[in-house]
Amino acid sequence: MRFMDQQKLTMCTLGGHGFGAKVALATAINNMDRCTGVINLEGGPLDHRYYEAYQELDSYVKIAAKLDLSKCDFGGATKYINDNIACKKWASIFKQNLENKGDHAVWKCNIADLHANMKKAQPDVAIWDASYGLWPGQALCLFAAHSRWVHLSTNTLQFYNVIPRLQGKFPGHINTWAEEFESPLNHWLHEGPDKEHTWKLSQ
Repeated sequence: MRFMDQQKLTMCTLGGHGFGAKVALATAINNMDRCTGVINLEGGPLDHRYYEAYQELDSYVKIAAKLDLSKCDFGGATKYINDNIACKKWASIFKQNLENKGDHAVWKCNIADLHANMKKAQPDVAIWDASYGLWPGQALCLFAAHSRWVHLSTNTLQFYNVIPRLQGKFPGHINTWAEEFESPLNHWLHEGPDKEHTWKLSQ
């Protein structure tokens, strides 16, 4: 919201991926007068604490938090991650969040606070609490057919409980107030027969 104020944006549609999907949804709910829609990509109003994918990430964050960057250079930090984080994709993500300072490395993100949050009984990054409220506006929810983070067969009602205006096939569509396409390569945004720009699932 501070960014919107700085850029003199009165209203906008908020979107987020993964944990960011929760942030986008919660922010929209708390600022309904400023938000025209919500886009959730591979995340949303779910409790991820018992998901295998979340527990795996939690174990990797614990490993990263144990890395004492004051005692090793960038090469040593990279080797530590490669040796201790089994998933190559996650290892790559953690390495991308390391910055080489010559004789030492620093995290670009706040690993310590993320680790502290994930240790809580109800980590903010993992849960969606009923007290967060409902989003009554337009929404789009997209995720992979076999997502480890959004299980369609068990989570459909959780999305509808928080976003009651999801329409048609789940996930449905969102009508936007965009005036033009940002890119001709954008395959999510299509112009409908009524000349409104309509978000649809890509086939």
